[in-house]
Amino acid sequence: MQEVTATSRHYVDRLFDPDPQKVLQGVIDMKNAVIGNNKQKANLIVLGAVPRLLYLLQQGSSSSELRAECAVVLGSLAMGTENNIKSLVDCHIIPALLQGLLCPDLIFIEACLRCLRTVFISPVTPVQLLYTDPTVIPHLMSLLSRSQRTQEYITQIFSHCCKTPEHQTVLFNHGAIQNIAPLLISPSYKVRMQALKCFSVLAYENTQVSMTLVNVLVDEELLSQVFVRMMQRDQPIDMQLTAAKCLTYMCRAGAIRTDDSCIVLKTLPCLVRMCSKERLLEERVEGAETLAYLMEPDVELQRIASVTDHLVAMLADYFKYPSSVSAITDIKRLDHDLKHAHELRQAAFKLYASLGSNDEDIRKKPILESGVIELLCSLTQSDSPALRVNGIWALMNMAFQADQKVKGEIVRALGTEQLFRLLSDPDSNVLMKTLGLLRNLLSTRPHIDQVMSSHGKQIMQAVTLILEGEHSIEVKEQTLCILANIADGNTAKELIMTNDDILQKIKYYMAHSNVKLQLAATFCISNLIWNEEDGSQERQDKLRELGFVDILHKLTQASDPNLCDRAKTAMQQYLA
Repeated sequence: MQEVTATSRHYVDRLFDPDPQKVLQGVIDMKNAVIGNNKQKANLIVLGAVPRLLYLLQQGSSSSELRAECAVVLGSLAMGTENNIKSLVDCHIIPALLQGLLCPDLIFIEACLRCLRTVFISPVTPVQLLYTDPTVIPHLMSLLSRSQRTQEYITQIFSHCCKTPEHQTVLFNHGAIQNIAPLLISPSYKVRMQALKCFSVLAYENTQVSMTLVNVLVDEELLSQVFVRMMQRDQPIDMQLTAAKCLTYMCRAGAIRTDDSCIVLKTLPCLVRMCSKERLLEERVEGAETLAYLMEPDVELQRIASVTDHLVAMLADYFKYPSSVSAITDIKRLDHDLKHAHELRQAAFKLYASLGSNDEDIRKKPILESGVIELLCSLTQSDSPALRVNGIWALMNMAFQADQKVKGEIVRALGTEQLFRLLSDPDSNVLMKTLGLLRNLLSTRPHIDQVMSSHGKQIMQAVTLILEGEHSIEVKEQTLCILANIADGNTAKELIMTNDDILQKIKYYMAHSNVKLQLAATFCISNLIWNEEDGSQERQDKLRELGFVDILHKLTQASDPNLCDRAKTAMQQYLA
């Protein structure tokens, strides 16, 4: 260690030599010493090399060559650890480099930009530092025409530092679109790629940018067509995916119709391709998340996606990842992917939720063919509350307005024991989603009667426990809504009518101080006494004896208009 420190000290000492030629040689030797050597980088930073390098970089008397070499060494130091970057930022490297961009020498400008790029792409650098001085962005725009290197570094800086709608507006107002669009047909792949990334961050949830992009021409070709070309299968994956993101964001911002051929025939199939197991983990995550975002509001896109390229079966693989360890030869890659496998599952959840959000037929088709129900059920047994929530949430979405076959499959795969275990889960999110699942299973009369005939006893038990327990208003409201659904069944309602304990609880919640609970409890009674149904007279008589009519009468005077209306509707059943 001492030896390393001694040589490091020697490098720093040479920066203070009175002979400028020796200083230059010292900087060049330092540059060669730090390449790929993080220990050496850390030592030089500790020994104070950074302030001296910045001083030499800013000195008017330093030669162009010395200034450029200083910027190169600083860039190399920035390539080390996050701590290195913090030290550089604390030494005010950013204003010094931005100042350096005013120099006419192109080699020096490129070295400053390369170092700025390295500093700004680090997550520890505050991006706001790019926007502090209002003259910086317009100056960077003017440097775009200088060389391919300035184009690559500046667009990369922009795409990493555009984090908020305010940033989008600043870049937009300074002509980002007009200045960056021609770079999409640059002979340099790196320039094309960085320009494309810029457009994806500028267009994200931004109507103004998206509406402008639609009308932009690049070499007499519409920008959307340039993006379509970039999504072709012979292009690198990174380019295909980023171009698909640009078109997705423009579509979601309302600049491109969802039935436009560039969305239906190009963007959607490209994103589905990104979900296949041949792709790297990050590509699959990004592909699935972007696809979910694209089709979330549009039933037709969901329908098309569900029948494209076995998408549903591909998603089932997201949960089994990595499927066969022996097949993965790169151990480093495997280790990385195992650590990030949860991101893959999260992406698949988003996509499932999107796929099934608006259309019954699509949901039935994912679901039953792919064996995904078993997978989701197994996730509900995970030790991780987040996975349990996601698993049960996806099941809840699947059960919504589903047919009896899908519901039966969910109940069978989950098993009543696990369902009731989830109903006593310590995590309130899990409990809420499980109640949501139960409520969706108990909708439409034939389904209610069928589920209650086989599982009625346990369900009534679980409902009783929740209504007696220390739970939030939301949990109790959801539970009372489940009771209201049960009360709507033909035969199922008898399970409430013959259970005096439950009836007393409904009565208690009708007189509760919280209106939401009063509404839900009153709804239960309404369903029990509805006139047109068999046995309604006997139920009305029994509930009158138990004092429900008096409570309903009081509620017709309630200050809450909804509660008042619901109580009046129920009272009319007695008068009819």
